[in-house]
Amino acid sequence: MTQGALASKLSTSQAVISRYEKGKLRLHAALIAEVARSVQASADEILGLKDLKPNGVLHDRRFVRRLEQIAKLPKRKKQALLMMLDSFLRDEQARKHRA
Repeated sequence: MTQGALASKLSTSQAVISRYEKGKLRLHAALIAEVARSVQASADEILGLKDLKPNGVLHDRRFVRRLEQIAKLPKRKKQALLMMLDSFLRDEQARKHRA
């Protein structure tokens, strides 16, 4: 999720989210709970007190940023890229079944 998207869910600005992320502002308890609900995680996970549960949400920030960039591509370029990825994934699955 982008800072802008989270800011929108929390009715604040992207700049404020950035300041929280950089540690320039501290999260108060009510905001921690609201962030946790927004990203479907526990407050302990948000605070780093508990490992993130494997719930299908991507946690690799670089990968997520790339996915966001792909989502912004023109439809034809996105389709070409997805076809290439599908082919790669099919080949990888076939390789695993042969092994």
